[in-house]
Amino acid sequence: MAQDKRDYYEVLGVDKNASEDDIKKAFRTLAKKYHPDVNPGDKTAEAKFKEVREAYEVLTDQEKRSRYDQFGHAGVDPSYGAGDGGFGGGYGGGFGDFDLGDIFGSFFGGGFGGGTQQRRNAPQKGQSVRTSIVISFEEAAFGVKREIHINRSESCSDCGGSGAEKGTSAEKCTVCGGSGQVHTTKRTPLGNFSTTAPCQACGGTGKIIKNPCKKCRGTGSVRNQRTIVVDIPAGIDEGQTISVRGQGDAGINGGPAGDVLITVSIRPHAVLTREGTSVICEVPITFVQAALGAQIEVPTLDGNVIQNIPEGTQTGTVFRLRGKGIPELRSKNRGDQFVRVTVEVPKGLNSKQKDLLRQFGEAVGDNSYAERKKFFDKWKKSK
Repeated sequence: MAQDKRDYYEVLGVDKNASEDDIKKAFRTLAKKYHPDVNPGDKTAEAKFKEVREAYEVLTDQEKRSRYDQFGHAGVDPSYGAGDGGFGGGYGGGFGDFDLGDIFGSFFGGGFGGGTQQRRNAPQKGQSVRTSIVISFEEAAFGVKREIHINRSESCSDCGGSGAEKGTSAEKCTVCGGSGQVHTTKRTPLGNFSTTAPCQACGGTGKIIKNPCKKCRGTGSVRNQRTIVVDIPAGIDEGQTISVRGQGDAGINGGPAGDVLITVSIRPHAVLTREGTSVICEVPITFVQAALGAQIEVPTLDGNVIQNIPEGTQTGTVFRLRGKGIPELRSKNRGDQFVRVTVEVPKGLNSKQKDLLRQFGEAVGDNSYAERKKFFDKWKKSK
């Protein structure tokens, strides 16, 4: 009954001064939410969709909206003995041949009217070609030019990408008129709905090839092996991907070519490791070098350098070599190298060496071992 109906402005969630654009925007939002195709079998959603549609039809018709504003539902509902027949019996009229593609195009992927549906005969970018490359630790640090071999799809040289045999050309599909899509309108209890689907006659391409090219078999493209030169930038890291624009598969229908995506793997270095832009090198030194101090040779990416080992250096001590690390990617800045020394204890001593070492230990005593003394002092205090 009309007296049970909600206010149309309340149904759409707009105020009485709302513009037609505001009303249409509100309707689109609610129609997406309650449409039966989104809520199959949901009677509540179906009822709300009917209510929303009814409000929309009245408030977007200036004459009906004027009567509604003046007399309420009685001004547009025939059950009150007024109006002009309302909605023609519910769902039968109202939208007429209203194409819901603009409302549901993006929501259903173009199923209603093809608002955002990608046409198969429209220009499309080619697919990306993926490959990988293995480079050395030094090449990753400083960059390198490398040749790589790829297999990619290219426009057929015989037919120029048309797919048709030389001397012939593709013809416009007479079913869809070259659009690649066929529109149909169906009358349903919810009104007349326009739908769009790929043309079955041409497969959605909009053209018919009666004499396919023998080389590409009508596809317009062939696969070829190519060699391209790639600039590996300084500072590239393990697992990163380089993109070479426009060197991938050929585009479709005049679209741009795809890209080549190259994933980089780095061979481990013999003695250097990497942490971000830092280089780590662990160098073993002798007990005598650690005790008396020494100058040792340390490998870096720029060649060997001399590192001073102070007297009394402990195992695990780290020295910094500034600017000897990995360059930052696409930057002039470089990280540092860190040299971590480990004191190696000699093995396989003979009896004479052992006697000398015992004499040395007795001569030094415990006072020369500060960390050892500190440890046992803490232990004694804890008892």
